[in-house]
Amino acid sequence: MLRSVLPVQSLLLAIFILMAGGGFMTSFVSVRLEAAGYRAPVIGLVTTAYFVGLTIGSLRVTRVIERVGHIRTFSAVVSLLSASTLAYALGESAAWWILLRLVDGLCVAGVFVCLESWLNEQAEPATRGSVLAAYMIALYAGQAVGQYLLNLDGAAMLPFVVASILMSLAVLPISLTRMASPVVGEQAKLSIERLYTASPLGFVGVAITGLMLGAFYALGAVYAQRQGMALSQTALFMSGVIAGGVALQWPLGWLSDRYDRRRVIVGALLGAMIVAVLLAAISPSGAGLMALGALFGGLGFSLYPLCVGHTNDHLHASERVGASGGLVLVYSVGAALGPLTGSVAMLLLGPAGLFIWIGGCAAAGLGFALWRQQRRAPVPEAQQQPYQLLPRTTPMAAQLAEADDAVGPQPR
Repeated sequence: MLRSVLPVQSLLLAIFILMAGGGFMTSFVSVRLEAAGYRAPVIGLVTTAYFVGLTIGSLRVTRVIERVGHIRTFSAVVSLLSASTLAYALGESAAWWILLRLVDGLCVAGVFVCLESWLNEQAEPATRGSVLAAYMIALYAGQAVGQYLLNLDGAAMLPFVVASILMSLAVLPISLTRMASPVVGEQAKLSIERLYTASPLGFVGVAITGLMLGAFYALGAVYAQRQGMALSQTALFMSGVIAGGVALQWPLGWLSDRYDRRRVIVGALLGAMIVAVLLAAISPSGAGLMALGALFGGLGFSLYPLCVGHTNDHLHASERVGASGGLVLVYSVGAALGPLTGSVAMLLLGPAGLFIWIGGCAAAGLGFALWRQQRRAPVPEAQQQPYQLLPRTTPMAAQLAEADDAVGPQPR
């Protein structure tokens, strides 16, 4: 694996540094708004702005790249992201922070599209899996490490300054690289109707995953704070969820390659529902909260690649990249709605409302998955597509995950 990622080490270093600086901002903004006395729906609206920006940016930034190239685009969006991070210190007006989160989402989408299209160009067919795995490790490791910047909240400006410094440093590996910029090809597309008819469970599962994880990213830190946790414990809780999300994807993926993938999806939804009920009902603290958080992350993060894999089991090889890209957008819509709906649940039901909402989403997905098992026969194990780890970033990542060998359509 090391040999395959050495040619793209500058790209991996850039995403790690950038996520270490910016990966904690969703949690930090929520904590700051909570401390300023804003109610949960306002915090949810601020986070929704970020996911809206991320969705719009992933669709539009390729035009900028085509005009000025990858290095200039990356430098521009990271510079703007660094500036917007410092701009939070100008005031804690919710309207101002909504605007800044929208800008942040647009910029982060630019980062993802630049790096993922570059990785796609550099990776050889035989090394795509290793490159994608290394990219996900760098991305999520940066996010997990970045959560500990929450501990700097004692000083008004310091967290924003440190985050801005790290983001600015992320430009260096890219601006000094000797790799040639790739040509951004037109992204494959698949209609929403075709996505749903090919795999209703895959489509609905991805949307529900977006609702669940969007709500958690927006309000997980607020939940931890309202449970009486210190900032250091909140940082540990959030990083533990991310670490759990990475750790469980491999074993669940292994199971899904050997059994009916729908059963693994059912198991993950059932597990997520049970964990959410426990987090809502017993108000755990300390090690119990950390363990449940890591388990929730493992189950919740695994649902997205499981649902994408199930969708691909029912598609022609030529449709799979377009389907994966379309499912990223379906997830993004869910992630944009999740903070709003989850925040209303917290307003009505208190801190436990977040996981009551998440558990309700998992229960709805579980019911739908059980119904779909009755409506369609399983894809034979030998004809299932191999499970792939996938980031929930932009449609460009789907091209990186594309298998090098074309396989015919699977029976429906």
